[in-house]
Amino acid sequence: MLNFHTAGESHGKALLSIVEGLPADIEIDVNIINNYLKRRQQGYGRGNRMQIEKDKVEIISGIRNSKTIGSPVGMMIRNKDWNNWKKIMDIYDIDIDDEVSKPRPGHADLAGVFKYGQKDIRNILERASARETAARVAVGGLLYNFLRYFDINIISHVIQLGDIRIDKTIDDIKDIKAKIKKSKLNCIDHKKEKEMVDLIKEAKEKGDSLGGIVEVKTNRMIPGLGSHTSWERRIDKSISAAMISIPSVKGVEIGSAFTNAAKKGSKVHDEIYYDESRGYYRSTNNAGGIEGGITNGEPLVIRLAVKPIPTLSKPLDTVDINTKSTKKAFKERADVTVVPSVGVIGEAMLIYILSKEILIKFGGDNIKETVSNYKNYMNNL
Repeated sequence: MLNFHTAGESHGKALLSIVEGLPADIEIDVNIINNYLKRRQQGYGRGNRMQIEKDKVEIISGIRNSKTIGSPVGMMIRNKDWNNWKKIMDIYDIDIDDEVSKPRPGHADLAGVFKYGQKDIRNILERASARETAARVAVGGLLYNFLRYFDINIISHVIQLGDIRIDKTIDDIKDIKAKIKKSKLNCIDHKKEKEMVDLIKEAKEKGDSLGGIVEVKTNRMIPGLGSHTSWERRIDKSISAAMISIPSVKGVEIGSAFTNAAKKGSKVHDEIYYDESRGYYRSTNNAGGIEGGITNGEPLVIRLAVKPIPTLSKPLDTVDINTKSTKKAFKERADVTVVPSVGVIGEAMLIYILSKEILIKFGGDNIKETVSNYKNYMNNL
């Protein structure tokens, strides 16, 4: 069973990822992993830390001669900022005068203190930090090497930032990639992007932050991933759970779910057609590529609602957990917006879910076995 784990704190020595369950002999291009890490760090409105950290992955185990060998793949991303935080984050000897006691509204700070019985909020915030997602994106980059065997392509783009929403829609993955290649915000609507940049500048001046909506899309999908037979096996359940686990993501939409809720069924459901050259197809994709918990062959379309990040340059009111007096919340380096980065993290999580479902469906301890089973299945459709 494909699975992964991450470890590491925001200002610790490094972030670690362990991926288990991959078949042997998958060709691994490490540049794909590093490109995903680079894309996660880009986007107008990111904080100063992006100028310090230039994330690159180190493969520790599970790959030999650029191919997986069937054992767990270990990956490490070193934190270059560690030298500046060693006295605060050292495993054995820390500066106890640096305790954090003023929780940020909207962050895991206070809830984590309650749950784990801590007096120093840093023991919560270091792991709750979105820095952890760099380890997830490394996993996504690794597994994208696997998805290439099945001609699956994935991209994300910003469709809303703050109250500014794009007017354009593009369905083709290649066209989206071409449009966002030189974009500051992974946005296909360059006119609206200029308005978004101005909005970010305004929020920065006011010490505020901005949320938005990103869309994650695939090309035509393998039909039959997931299952209707159990709530646990529905692929939309797995996708939604993976996406909502991303820090700052507070809502997940598959297809045109929220728009569909206001329409009649005759205007929502995607009518089915057949052509000898392309097989079964739909002229619309309101379902976002999933029906009954199973992929139906159409592209997957997932949208993520991203809240404004809770670390503000002009902090909100809170309560000091030691004195119980009203204070301004703890402040640390922060971004104005992370919406474009959340899209890349969403790609990584979708890559993981699709890789897992492909291995559930087709199995195989060697990639040749997995691909052979896949081809037999597709030929029999």
